[in-house]
Amino acid sequence: MLKNIFYTGVGAAALLKEKVEEEMKRLEEKGKIKTEDAKSFLESIEKKGKEEDARIKEEVKKMLKEAIDELGLATKEDIQKLKEGLQSKI
Repeated sequence: MLKNIFYTGVGAAALLKEKVEEEMKRLEEKGKIKTEDAKSFLESIEKKGKEEDARIKEEVKKMLKEAIDELGLATKEDIQKLKEGLQSKI
């Protein structure tokens, strides 16, 4: 379910990026915006998008870790410690 939500967000972001690029190109062709301004604007949007993507990924990781803790599920580290404990007893 989280995967579907994530992919929906990524798809929406990609679609939005395309639409913004198309509109910027139209404005540029009509002479209402300079090429440099359009490029700068698109770069700033891309930068903000990457920052937001990183923030969302960190938030999802945090939420998943909290859910794992609340459910009492074993982590890789827990299993590794258990294996090490069993091997030392052999």
